Amino acid sequence: MKALLCIEPGKLELVTRPRPMTRQGHTRVRIGHIGICGTDYHIYHGRQPFLSYPRVMGHELSGRTMEKSADGRIAEGDLVVINPYLSCGNCRACRKGRANCCEQIAVLGVHVDGGMCEEIVVPDANLYPAGDLSEKSAAMVEFLAIGAHGVCRGGVEPGSEALVVGGGPIGIGAALFAAIAGATVTLRDISPARLELARRIVPAATLELVGEEGDRAYDVVFDATGSIASMSASLKWVGHGGSYVLLSLAKGDIAFDDPEFHRREATLLASRNALEEDFRHVMTCMRDGRVPVEALATHETTLDNALTDLPLWATDRDTMVKAIIRV
Repeated sequence: MKALLCIEPGKLELVTRPRPMTRQGHTRVRIGHIGICGTDYHIYHGRQPFLSYPRVMGHELSGRTMEKSADGRIAEGDLVVINPYLSCGNCRACRKGRANCCEQIAVLGVHVDGGMCEEIVVPDANLYPAGDLSEKSAAMVEFLAIGAHGVCRGGVEPGSEALVVGGGPIGIGAALFAAIAGATVTLRDISPARLELARRIVPAATLELVGEEGDRAYDVVFDATGSIASMSASLKWVGHGGSYVLLSLAKGDIAFDDPEFHRREATLLASRNALEEDFRHVMTCMRDGRVPVEALATHETTLDNALTDLPLWATDRDTMVKAIIRV
């Protein structure tokens, strides 16, 4: 089968590999569409801290099953969304129903080879029937579930005021699902072009350029920048009694002024990956027409052409929300 392999930072190859072997409790899936994530671009640039090379990237995946699942939930030929977080099922987090932050977690396309290929074998529990969604929509469920999970972590309620700092795909997803949850949403970024992209996806949000914001505070603040400086600075936007949710991941130490943190009695939350209920919430919102799928999917390519397109897109912030690979 064909697979797109990142040999080392800055070097991709389209290779031929043996079909993956099936095993008990797993189902073979023919990959149909793949969303390219910021993580994939970080892998290409050599900036992903949890990875060894070479690696088949890809964790935003949809496809059709090539056999009936052993648990009988999924028939051959069903369209499925793949949950890429492989959990142990036994650790403290898993026992508490928090498989998204499993102590031994392995993420497809990061810790183990992922789905930028023609076929993959996945645990049955990680397959969610997509029903009447399109294959393209199904490939965008995972990245939107990241934002939806963060909104749940932040306890966003109807009538609350939410600020999202960072207008990349994860930030836009968080803004969208905060708005769906009933919040008044402000989205902030350094790029006017990025904010214009967001306007089509979250039209109700107030859009602000960094440096032009006022001094108002919010009930919940999300940082989706991946910038240590931003993650350290954005506490100042959290209102008294409010919450601060870190959606992004960055290498290094984050520092807050302790008196300011205590004065606000702020709640600091990390948000990692997503849970099954987040995936299902996203799919429900897609079916209800609350997710503007076509506005999100700004770029598209094939597995063959991704060899040249992915490096070109790795530096494109101003025209892209989500690029999709068709297999």
